[in-house]
Amino acid sequence: MAQAMQTPSSTGLIALDWGTSSLRAYRFDKQGKVADRRALPWGIMNLPPAENGADATIDDSADAGFRRALRAACGDWLREAPGTPLIAAGMVGSKQGWREAPYVDVPLAVGDIGKTLTIVDSGLGAPLHIVPGLLQRSALPNVIRGEETQVAGIIDQLQVDELLIGLPGTHSKWVHVHARRITHFDTFMTGEMYAALSNHTILGRTMQRDGAPDEAAFLRGAGVTKTADGRAGMLSNIFSSRTLGLTGELSPRAQADYLSGLLIGHEIAALLALADGRLHARIALIGDDMLCRRYLQVLALYGVTQVEIAPAATEHGLWKLARHAGLIA
Repeated sequence: MAQAMQTPSSTGLIALDWGTSSLRAYRFDKQGKVADRRALPWGIMNLPPAENGADATIDDSADAGFRRALRAACGDWLREAPGTPLIAAGMVGSKQGWREAPYVDVPLAVGDIGKTLTIVDSGLGAPLHIVPGLLQRSALPNVIRGEETQVAGIIDQLQVDELLIGLPGTHSKWVHVHARRITHFDTFMTGEMYAALSNHTILGRTMQRDGAPDEAAFLRGAGVTKTADGRAGMLSNIFSSRTLGLTGELSPRAQADYLSGLLIGHEIAALLALADGRLHARIALIGDDMLCRRYLQVLALYGVTQVEIAPAATEHGLWKLARHAGLIA
């Protein structure tokens, strides 16, 4: 783990949101506005191959694929403005990434995340600074990598001291913030569980996952945990997505939405149980707009109505963390 040591830049910033399956690049001007952006398919598990033998000869190290992806994302930007600082967040800093950026422990102030960046030789004349993930130590440890950047961005945008941030997705995160400090977070594998159940179990055999969403079926599934049957738990309840189809109560399309609602409903019910039935006064959701709206529906079903969908926060968070790190003036 290393501190950012270069002289703060007054010309701008190049920032990367580098995940498992994709790479997004942002070029900021000196005022912190995004002047250009790109999306490439070069996530850490799908790096670009060498174009020819000469390219492989130039750099055949373990870093070569990452350097090719970085060059494709922002090589021309760096040629136009040499010395522009580089920062990256996401799975690029995992054990499977370019270089592991060790986790830092919570609770911690959001401003401290940017003070422990890991520095990598980018091969492009400017070092790459990788943001660390967050580790919550307990009997059942919890980790975040990538979402911490969105949290940093939304805290700065909303300018509030007490907030619960929901990040729905493959691994949904719920992050508690107090006095601009990340104090606690919970993870629910809701999205991945939906994909696994619908694609790799008998539940998916009678499902149809295209066509218009069935909102009534979604809300029916979301409300299961409020019933006596819901006390049997998710592992029991999920089988009903098949049996309701077998008995003719749910169409093939409705079964998929019912299962989605059932899983999200169990997530929200568990979140409320962890909070003894009371969540923060202010809740912000960040993520895919359609998915966030589904979470809004389920939260309202469980009596939680003071919720907003926050604007995209990744690029704003990358800029703020670069400032905290001293990379930009």
